[in-house]
Amino acid sequence: MNLRATIVVRFHWGEEQTHFMSYLVLVRHGQASFLEANYDKLSAKGEAQARLLGAYWATHKIGFDRVYSGPRARQRDTARIVGETYALAGLSWPRIDVLPPFDEFQAEALIERALPGLLERDHGVRELHQAFERAEGQAERFKTFQRVFEVVVGRWAAGELPVPGIEPWTDFCTRVQNALQQLPQNGNLGQRVAVFSSGGPIAVAMQKALGLSTEATLRSAWMVPNCAYSEFLFSGDRFTLRSYNSYPHLIDPDFFTYR
Repeated sequence: MNLRATIVVRFHWGEEQTHFMSYLVLVRHGQASFLEANYDKLSAKGEAQARLLGAYWATHKIGFDRVYSGPRARQRDTARIVGETYALAGLSWPRIDVLPPFDEFQAEALIERALPGLLERDHGVRELHQAFERAEGQAERFKTFQRVFEVVVGRWAAGELPVPGIEPWTDFCTRVQNALQQLPQNGNLGQRVAVFSSGGPIAVAMQKALGLSTEATLRSAWMVPNCAYSEFLFSGDRFTLRSYNSYPHLIDPDFFTYR
């Protein structure tokens, strides 16, 4: 599947309002500080991506009644920069409330704790890691790291790699799905809501909307570029995909990043 493809399911907005449907946008954070000591910090490019999104929404008068963020700095700062850019156009941006359940799974801790043992006993993982160590340039390092990352996370999510102290994949999915289920109960019925989060929670939202398997859920997570957004409609137990992986604000290919 083309990483730049967008899946769109069209609805008539008037009909949505009649049935008290709410509109939800899930935004992935801007590029973080890949391979630096503190990953949980927007890079300069990540900040620029957030400004581009805020300017795009302001230009097209796309507003929200409620704005939420996961607890990570990269999630909160993306929401803040989008809002500041939006407000520069003289438009109102809601207060950003933090919702901890929209945190990402513990990816960095998982790799740190699980990888040493895999390197000792798994020849395939060892070869992938050696390719990463030999890689030159950020693009090649990202590509080779992503291969290692997908193998480790895939085994953990499949239940083949339990790691003490790490929230299991099933618990992570339950946490995010419960947070999505509770959105209508937080006074958001009939509202336009934005949530700034990460690739994992966005993939779980896809899982909820489409009934995806674990493997397909992870594949959808790997496809989400930084600062892309997906749209959903929700009301009570109903949770429907409207569009997936949209990034009309990222016109320059240099801004297509995935970590």
